[in-house]
Amino acid sequence: MSCCAPGAEMALDLGSVTSILPSSQEIKLASRSLGGGLRQTDLSVPMVHCGACIQSIETAIAKLDHVDAARVNLSTKRVSIRWHGEEVPPFVATLGRLGYQAHLFDPEVEEKDKTLSELIRAVAVGGFAAGNIMLLSVSVWSGAEGATRDLFHWVSALIAIPALAFAGGIYFRSAWNALRHGRMNMDVPIAVGVSLAYAMSLYETINHGDHAYFDASVSLLFFLLIGRTLEHVMRERARTAVKGLSRLASRGAMVLGDDGTRDYLPVCEIEPGMKMLIAAGERIPVDGAIIHGTSDLDCSLVSGESTPSTVAPGGVVQAGTLNLTGPLMIEATAAAKDSFLAEMVRLMEAAEGGRAHYRRIADRVSALYAPVVHLTAFVTFIGWMLASGDWHRAITIAIAVLIITCPCALGLAVPIVQVVAARRLFENGVMVKDGSAMERLATIDAAVFDKTGTLTLGQPRLVNASSIDPTMLAIAADMAAHSRHPFSRAMAGFAGFSGQPKLESVSEYPGFGIEASATGNTWRLGLRGWAGWKARTGGEGKLGGFGATVLSKNGIITASFAFEDALRPDASAAVKQLKDTGLSVEMLSGDTARACGEVAEILGVDRFVPAMLPSGKVERIETLAKGGHKVLMVGDGLNDTPALGAAHVSIAPATAADIGRNAADFVFLRDSLLAVPLALDISRKAGRLIRQNIAIAIVYNTVAVPIAILGHVTPLIAAVAMSASSLLVIGNALRLRGFASNAPARIAPHNRRSRIGEWARMS
Repeated sequence: MSCCAPGAEMALDLGSVTSILPSSQEIKLASRSLGGGLRQTDLSVPMVHCGACIQSIETAIAKLDHVDAARVNLSTKRVSIRWHGEEVPPFVATLGRLGYQAHLFDPEVEEKDKTLSELIRAVAVGGFAAGNIMLLSVSVWSGAEGATRDLFHWVSALIAIPALAFAGGIYFRSAWNALRHGRMNMDVPIAVGVSLAYAMSLYETINHGDHAYFDASVSLLFFLLIGRTLEHVMRERARTAVKGLSRLASRGAMVLGDDGTRDYLPVCEIEPGMKMLIAAGERIPVDGAIIHGTSDLDCSLVSGESTPSTVAPGGVVQAGTLNLTGPLMIEATAAAKDSFLAEMVRLMEAAEGGRAHYRRIADRVSALYAPVVHLTAFVTFIGWMLASGDWHRAITIAIAVLIITCPCALGLAVPIVQVVAARRLFENGVMVKDGSAMERLATIDAAVFDKTGTLTLGQPRLVNASSIDPTMLAIAADMAAHSRHPFSRAMAGFAGFSGQPKLESVSEYPGFGIEASATGNTWRLGLRGWAGWKARTGGEGKLGGFGATVLSKNGIITASFAFEDALRPDASAAVKQLKDTGLSVEMLSGDTARACGEVAEILGVDRFVPAMLPSGKVERIETLAKGGHKVLMVGDGLNDTPALGAAHVSIAPATAADIGRNAADFVFLRDSLLAVPLALDISRKAGRLIRQNIAIAIVYNTVAVPIAILGHVTPLIAAVAMSASSLLVIGNALRLRGFASNAPARIAPHNRRSRIGEWARMS
């Protein structure tokens, strides 16, 4: 068994590939913009086999100009390349020179699992041949001699030829492709071992020898293929969460043209601004805003909330949600590849692509595998020749060494755990970007939370609107309409009062507020200290307000706003569970000390720092890091993005701003904060399993290799041992699915919401 995967045999000849390489325009069109001039291109590379392939590809692509990073996902056989600039780097041609055919990844194309079908056919052929050759061998072992023995040997040789050509073709084609491009992979020693066993048996048959090893050669392939097939099935089962999620994506939608025409377009052709008609029972194909119609939506995929959500014109819908009761007209706000559903799929698939510390070690070992194994087998052959003078015995032992030393268990030790852990997290509403994030999360000793939108739901309600001058309230609402901040959205609905001045220009200052000019006056809506920059007189005294959010005219405060927000479900329980694991928990907020104190008292947070700017949060995290702490940051807002990036590991809710979700290592989809201790618990269990798997792989090689070198292992037993070690590692990883978490096994949504009154902030 090998941690390599078949696929080379399905590749086109590279000579024909050069004529159908995707153009620069096609690559740009298929690439995703990550902001700041950075793009990501996903390429499907079906010939990726093992750790050596991963290192070859990532090293070659990283050397290209304008390429920032390249990551290979072995399970999906995909290469993700991040690059910048207007000129597309020649990464497709570079892969071709390495011997890897690549094409643009198309998430819409669903093909039958050709690899599994081929493996099953190969197992059937190998098993049939091995069984028949074994029956003939029984006669030889029973004492057949002379012409009868030679006849059985020749019949066995003829049966073995098609078995080796078809069943062994998976290994031979992979090995040849690697060698002709100057590379080594894990299939090379297997191909060499099988070929040597057959060649030695054929030599014995031609020279009327007493013993031939056709049964060992074909049975070796049979056992290797059984192991590889089981490995492939287990990998695919571990990734069923991603496949199931992908199937929830709509294949298209009825698009309404400007002239009233209707046309059903595939989802890949739907662009922002297009109007779609979604009938009851259909899934929303892309993120959008409702123009007309009311309905109930099943949003369980996005939020985990089992109760249908009622939507109306002006509401926002996300890809993958199910329209239940009424027709809707929706305007697309994002392309399919940029939708929320596509983002979740990418996060799930990225879980195995991360280069965690343990995985980097395993990859380096795998890269050194082929030359070390061949050298070991050659030295073993020379040693036995010198010791015994029996070349027959020496080459048999060398073949066994070639086979038994395959580090498949080590190659599988890390990625299989990462895939299973990512699926376990996904089932509980937590998306993880890569395996290194889980590894970092397992080591934290301090947790830092933002308040509004994180510990609270960030869905505030303006509670003192009736006491505010209507003109001032309307001006504030007009300004708030230019911001996505939760408190701005709470005020935006009060716009439209007659007689208010028309805003001429509006600018938002993250962490402070919004500034606008109208009829020569400067209006500010935001933090008291920033908005009321002049002497605190005027309307403030009459209003009697002490809120953090105020409206000012030319530096004089004219209105103060009070909000009411809701704590996230299970926030108190989540904080308690984190503290029970030995973590210190802090709250950092731009809000007032009074509002922060109320939340901290309800949740049991020991330490909080109020009135913080974004830079202050970063400074606090850096201070903790300098003190030897590994910090988890949980935040949601635009102003939390620097802190999310500065932390050792970070988590954001799905309701966070796009830039916040991109900066975070984990994204949780449901309202409950129990996602945080759950992710910590699973990450720590995954870390333990990875260490156990690496120990299993090391112990296997420590015990098996010396035994093989000493001549106590036949090639057949070596194949069985190698397969057993890999399956043991996979089985140990799958234990993660059955572990009972310290957090609830599944984060159940519920509707209990603690209400707290607060004088809110604008940060």
